[in-house]
Amino acid sequence: MGLRLRIGFITTLALVALALVPAAFARSASTKFEGGTPAQRMEVTRALEASTFDWRLLPQRVTVHIGRGIDSNATPGNVWLDGNLLDSGRFAWGVVQHEFGHQVDFLLLNDADRATLGRLLHASVWCSDGVPSLPHSDYGCERFASTLAWTYWQNADNVMRPFAQNDEGAALAPAAFRSVLTRMLRR
Repeated sequence: MGLRLRIGFITTLALVALALVPAAFARSASTKFEGGTPAQRMEVTRALEASTFDWRLLPQRVTVHIGRGIDSNATPGNVWLDGNLLDSGRFAWGVVQHEFGHQVDFLLLNDADRATLGRLLHASVWCSDGVPSLPHSDYGCERFASTLAWTYWQNADNVMRPFAQNDEGAALAPAAFRSVLTRMLRR
């Protein structure tokens, strides 16, 4: 086989391989990790790749802080995840997607979007800022993040899967949620 033929063959193989890469890989968020083992970091990546949400829409890199025994939570541009939870593998994926759902709220929604979503999700208030302590599921921001996690990864392994009408992710059917969010994010 001549050199040109080999180069052409290798180039063709590379292009075919790229074409066959699942679309999920193209939808991954830009992340930076602080802490965690390589296996825990991979679980975060797998969780985001399992979701059909296009995490590339997030306008900035999200720093993922991993530590043992911490409460999973999020602030704009940051997600904290418990290493023990990530060690459980696929069980953690819904929580990862939920915390990244908060990034969608923080970085892509405006107050009018939150007001609309709050009504649709039957939330008492959007988030806890300045509001007396309410149950987790009463906050619109939590209902939003859980509904996003369930809507874009409808899998029996998803811990955000609603089982009752009162569950955080059950206030709006996935198709309706997807439609509303898509309209909001296209402006």
